[in-house]
Amino acid sequence: MPKRIHPRILAVSADTKPLTLQVTWDRGQQTMIDVSALINSFAIFRPLRTSPELFGQVQVGEYGADIVWSDDMDMSADSLWRLAQEQSGATMTADAFKTWRTRQSYTLETAAAALGVSRRMLAYYEQGSKPIPRVVALATRALDIH
Repeated sequence: MPKRIHPRILAVSADTKPLTLQVTWDRGQQTMIDVSALINSFAIFRPLRTSPELFGQVQVGEYGADIVWSDDMDMSADSLWRLAQEQSGATMTADAFKTWRTRQSYTLETAAAALGVSRRMLAYYEQGSKPIPRVVALATRALDIH
């Protein structure tokens, strides 16, 4: 199995949108990440829900492996990277999607039926006009198995 290189965080700051972060990665990307779902899901983050000032005190943790607000409140770089990918729709490229459809010998109509989405949405995915959601990318993998 190839060695997995984990993403590292170079810089982090609170964005003007509530519970949203600006993150600079060691891979050169800068992403805006809405962390509200994580913060609203776990009791440990309760202070961040009610205090924008505390949320704004976010810092990069040791070695860029996480972000921290206090000794008790942190989020891993891996979780943030995955969340950034999901929110940006970067789970599958338009070219990879079109290659998948061609390899399966699907028309837009048959691919739409197999994936449970509209033909128009698939056309947007292929053109790169709309990001391909993670669930659709995973469905293409599942259909490859059968």
